[in-house]
Amino acid sequence: MLGLRGSAGIGADGTGNTRMAMSFDLLIKGGTLVNQDGIGAGDVGVVDGRIAALGDLAQASAGETIDAAGLHLLPGVIDTQVHFREPGLTHKEDLETGSLAAVMGGVTSVFEMPNTSPLTTGEAELADKVRRARHRMHCDFAFWVGGTHANAADVAELERLPAAAGIKVFMGSSTGSLLVADDEGVAAILARTRRRAAFHSEDEVRLDERKGERVPGDPASHPIWRDAEVALRCTRRLIAIARKTRARIHVLHISTGDEMALLAANKDLVSCEVTPHHLTLSAEDYARLGTKLQMNPPVRDSGHRERIWQGVREGVADILGSDHAPHTLDEKSKPYPASPSGMTGVQTLVPVMLDHVARGRLSLARFVDMTSAGPARLFGIAGKGRLAVGYDADLTVVDLKRGATIADDWIASRSRWTPYHGAAVTGWPVGTIIRGRRVMWEGELAAPAEGEAVRFAECLPG
Repeated sequence: MLGLRGSAGIGADGTGNTRMAMSFDLLIKGGTLVNQDGIGAGDVGVVDGRIAALGDLAQASAGETIDAAGLHLLPGVIDTQVHFREPGLTHKEDLETGSLAAVMGGVTSVFEMPNTSPLTTGEAELADKVRRARHRMHCDFAFWVGGTHANAADVAELERLPAAAGIKVFMGSSTGSLLVADDEGVAAILARTRRRAAFHSEDEVRLDERKGERVPGDPASHPIWRDAEVALRCTRRLIAIARKTRARIHVLHISTGDEMALLAANKDLVSCEVTPHHLTLSAEDYARLGTKLQMNPPVRDSGHRERIWQGVREGVADILGSDHAPHTLDEKSKPYPASPSGMTGVQTLVPVMLDHVARGRLSLARFVDMTSAGPARLFGIAGKGRLAVGYDADLTVVDLKRGATIADDWIASRSRWTPYHGAAVTGWPVGTIIRGRRVMWEGELAAPAEGEAVRFAECLPG
């Protein structure tokens, strides 16, 4: 066992379980565990921020005990795509407010994106973000480093810096000025990467050619301008470049059914992410939500949505990410296409997807794989992603039966709105526990900010 304090011995209770008389810093009792052993009743004992024991711990004592009867204990949810806008755009969001939204929604770790101002493209900018984040963010964190023409020669060193999630490349223009639209530029980056690089995959040439398809004042024209071919053409190019450079790649926020078939044929080197909004909303919702639905890549018709779900069921989709990308309501109220693309999402990821679990579209085990074990596996996260002895005691505690209505006034993001306002869901985040600390419980912040950098196996010292 991992540094257990005050052990009074271990004895069989005649049921095949082990009763342990031990002392823990934190003991979570009576819940239903969801981990590598399946789904079943069990307790969690925590010492020094790490899981020290799992199972029947009825005889144990602890400095703090949580009664989790009726609740499910999931490995801490990891959201690998968020935009917290700091530095430079903090009127929309910052590291503190974005991470508060994360923990209020049951998210324990986030990977934040590089399209800030200044851009996160070098060692100094990354170090500045880490300084801003440590013990100011409420959840644990890592930061993507933007890949550019200018830093291509340095990406092998940049992707191995402390708190670096890896290299992120925008092949199509979106919020911010990061852009590598040409095959040669992408190849120069991928030829030097050793970790899995992430991509916003939209073809910039086709985007430029189709700007005339935008209809002023009509956000429903957004997916007509940024059509399915924009995404498919770019993803096809990207895979060809990755094959030539023998690189591992990760395609973010898949929005088309067409891409799923292409990705399925190339799973040896490509992983991909899907988002709650592409799985939940459709082009029909532009009439109701207007520019609040405007995202890059766009929310498309229900046919694409159903084919993305097929990719989830068939295992082509690897992970879920929120693509939390807030803008103020004043900014979003500008007439299209002057309105910016992006919506809040980190706080609603868990309840929106648990509602899909309740409706039978997604199993709980698949949800866990896509939000904890999957991110840990793809990106080599050290000590997170499982409820296992020796791992960080990161838990997302949920009530699968609780009904609730998502509302703007629940959203902790500085932008204070959600496209899911008024949506009734079944399944709700009750608690967020990070490295053995109860950070959120029953909708209340329970501890001061003590976020730390996520560690990666490929970047560990020594």
